[in-house]
Amino acid sequence: MAQGMNNSEACRIVGVGRGTGIYWRYGRTVKNPDGSTRTYSPIMASVQISERFLSEDERVAIADQYRAGASIRGIATALGRQPSTISREIKRNSDPETGKYHPFRAQKRARARRARPKAGKLAADSSLRLFVQQRLADRWSPEQISNVLPGLFPDQPAMRICHETIYQALYRPDHPLTRAAPRRPLRSGRLKRRRRRRADQRTTHFVEAGHAISLRPAEANDRSVAGHWEGDLVLGKNNKSAIGTLIERSTRYAVLIYLPEGHNAGQVRDALIKLFRKLPAGLARTLTWDQGGEMGRHHEFSTATGVPVYFCLPGRPWQRGSNENFNGLLRQYFPKGTDLGAYDAEHLAQIAKQLNDRPRRCLGWTTPAQQLAKLFPAVH
Repeated sequence: MAQGMNNSEACRIVGVGRGTGIYWRYGRTVKNPDGSTRTYSPIMASVQISERFLSEDERVAIADQYRAGASIRGIATALGRQPSTISREIKRNSDPETGKYHPFRAQKRARARRARPKAGKLAADSSLRLFVQQRLADRWSPEQISNVLPGLFPDQPAMRICHETIYQALYRPDHPLTRAAPRRPLRSGRLKRRRRRRADQRTTHFVEAGHAISLRPAEANDRSVAGHWEGDLVLGKNNKSAIGTLIERSTRYAVLIYLPEGHNAGQVRDALIKLFRKLPAGLARTLTWDQGGEMGRHHEFSTATGVPVYFCLPGRPWQRGSNENFNGLLRQYFPKGTDLGAYDAEHLAQIAKQLNDRPRRCLGWTTPAQQLAKLFPAVH
């Protein structure tokens, strides 16, 4: 896989099943007959040594020239190395008893010294690990955690960590962070890396054709002006309940729509009209939706509010990517198969507030609530 192959191709060449390859890469936890569990750590791949380290061939050349009486500077010039590198190599890796330099023994000593088995940063630093655990419990992503650390701890260089380090720790079942973190700390709910492909194909159910997304104003496309929204429904168990989701393209401010009576075209229309009539004029410009049948009465919504509705092409949800991303975040609170009718409007408002108070990379690690408050203080 280090050569660029995918898991299936690498497993085929090595001669093992795809599942075995995944176990080797990420480890696994096996349940014993007595109910206990046994954890197998990932198998570490061989590390490609950087060219700045001496190779075995270079150590053989050093031994030959040193035995022939060449000077340290002469050996360094021949190998294209610094004299200090050659001098340090001979001093550190010569036989301590005889003082002679043996290249293969030197290579073995250097390899053993280079391994330096030590605990990772999250495993060794309890303060940093506790901070990460607390933010994961608040449903922050690893990238959000990583990027707020410099601002919160400007004078503590030790309180820095890359988000990839957090991901790698969470994907290891034997890591201290994994044992103390929530059972499924990531928004996706996954416990290991895997590809996910979706090819949703939807057909329009509208009596009156809507505006194509290609006709949407330029200020909506480039997010230069607030007031342009993207919307969709998040469906509950057996598609019998739903929550409406809206996200403002410029500030990424999100609103959850309570739909206690159902989510047909008339009910969604009424809920959207009620919401958009409460918004300031500058915050209600356009609405972009997918091809779902719940927007079949979009023309009635536009007549009542003066807000035009634009529609993505069928099967292209990425054309309203901000809302798709937000719906993914929302699934951490409402996993698929949840009965959404069990939650009231107050609970939805609390969740929306929590999501709007999260820092976002696209906003320079400020929050959607802060961005909206700058433009429309009265909305808060």
